[in-house]
Amino acid sequence: MSGRVPARAQGLRRVLRGPRPEAVPLLVGRACVLVGLLDVAAGVFPRFRHSRMHALAEVLPGSFGPFAAALSLSAGVLLLLLAHGLKRRKRRAWRAAVALLPLGALAQLTYRHSYPGVLVSLLLLLPLLRHRDQFAALPDPRSRWKALANFVLMGAGSLLLGLVVVDAHPRRMVGDPSLADRLAHVLYGLFGFEGPVDYRGNTSWTVAFSLGALGLLTALTTAYLALRPEHPAARLTEDDEIRLRELLARHGGRDSLGHFALRRDKAVVFSPSGKAAVTYRVVSGVMLASGDPVGDVEAWPGAIERFMDEARAHSWTPAVMGCSETGAEVWTRETGLDALELGDEAVVDVADFSLAGRAMRNVRQMVKRIERAGYQTRVRRVADLGAAELDRLRRAADDWRGTDTERGFSMALGRIGDPGDGDCLVATAHKADEAPGAHGDLKAILHFVPWGTDGASLDLMRRDRAADPGMNELLIVAALQAAPGLGIRRVSLNFAMFRSALARGEKIGAGPVLRAWRGLLVFLSRWFQIESLYKFNAKFQPRWEPRFVVYRNSADLPRLGLAAMQAEGFLTLALPRPRFLRHRTPAGRPCAHRARVAETREREAAQAV
Repeated sequence: MSGRVPARAQGLRRVLRGPRPEAVPLLVGRACVLVGLLDVAAGVFPRFRHSRMHALAEVLPGSFGPFAAALSLSAGVLLLLLAHGLKRRKRRAWRAAVALLPLGALAQLTYRHSYPGVLVSLLLLLPLLRHRDQFAALPDPRSRWKALANFVLMGAGSLLLGLVVVDAHPRRMVGDPSLADRLAHVLYGLFGFEGPVDYRGNTSWTVAFSLGALGLLTALTTAYLALRPEHPAARLTEDDEIRLRELLARHGGRDSLGHFALRRDKAVVFSPSGKAAVTYRVVSGVMLASGDPVGDVEAWPGAIERFMDEARAHSWTPAVMGCSETGAEVWTRETGLDALELGDEAVVDVADFSLAGRAMRNVRQMVKRIERAGYQTRVRRVADLGAAELDRLRRAADDWRGTDTERGFSMALGRIGDPGDGDCLVATAHKADEAPGAHGDLKAILHFVPWGTDGASLDLMRRDRAADPGMNELLIVAALQAAPGLGIRRVSLNFAMFRSALARGEKIGAGPVLRAWRGLLVFLSRWFQIESLYKFNAKFQPRWEPRFVVYRNSADLPRLGLAAMQAEGFLTLALPRPRFLRHRTPAGRPCAHRARVAETREREAAQAV
């Protein structure tokens, strides 16, 4: 018996102490979602306030006076909009919630004298004030084009919710208006005008106020997003690029994806010693790194720590795509994250490559057939090409691109012929015995980036759609045959996602689960190059190097997958940016947190001296 009293007392103390500080943002965000949904329901369905949940409805913000429906609906939508920011510990969402809750409490006390309503607002306000240090996340990268996206999405949501509001009073509706009349009534109401649908009693005012509130809310949020200061996405500055090139010159041979860190739409964090760096891009709240950290392996933990600090400062979800086995081990050891094998990278050792043998028969026959058709190949360094030819290559690569946007993130450089990329390789296919086309006799292009001093990584494959099939095979063989003369001993080809599952699933004895997983991958290959890329790489008899994805927890995997597809260009969730809405902020403008980090580095350097 004596042991039960301390246990009860301990449980009571836990209740009085409240939730753990780190859990408050998630709990407050969920509470905002619940209260927001109840507010929306109270505003759309008036009978909800006279049901058995009358006592609960009385304490909901916006359930008072002649404007009850409109205010309740507006409060609900605002709380739903704030909930995600509160879960992500955003400082501005905290400020908005702290300002909104006292206003709701004041409205309850002034118009309804509802002390329970004031109590509910204060109960939600107290943990926000007590744990304000938990809401310190800085803003995400943004630009004013998101105002247009908000207008479209909020407008569509207001239109759908407005139809629900119009149809929520069927017994008070005069006649049986058509869907077109109801839609017109919603559209008029969003702009503050009376529509063609009539109601008995004061329901017309209720519907009009609700629709007007939705329209006003859409206009205000759009105006806020359009007029707020920009916080542009971080870019690779000239100084950052110089430092990365120095690291690659010393340690670039360790990772075949190292040179892709020089994409200029990535940001970078360096270790305190400056001997290692992690490059990343922020997509939909996911801080997505690619490949292994650049630089000395012993300095990786410092760069990873800076990466995690940046993620915490902005409340971004940290993740890594396509790191090696060594990289995955370091990431998981230093951060506590988990790792999952994502696929395999095809690497061809030049000394072992040959077109002889039965295994290479298909490639050998295809190459011979194309050569007999009159095609010729050239493999050169970018530094050996003239300005006119480089310009022709760029224009051809753009014209032959199969999508409107340039795809690639983890294994794509995103440019050809830059003055700093003179060590890159270009393999081209030509056919001089026919009338030259828009790009002369040029028919296909392969672009390789350096992998240390003795390797190359495939970056880009483009070809004229009117050319004979097999251009890519022809140029890969040409590059591998020319590699010894260029001092190249190893060539990295494409990355094959889920390669092991595809390979094992087609073998005799594969179990039903593995066969089902392979079948799903084959089905998805209709839209994404999964099986075709694996089979294309397998033609050249490469060795397979596993690549991993590093993530925080399993619940983040769907979000991480969407972010990776956006980064690689396979999925576009944002609206096209009109030219007049594109921000013109200088590329090197750092965020506030990055400026504070720079100041900290300067102080550390001064103290060291």
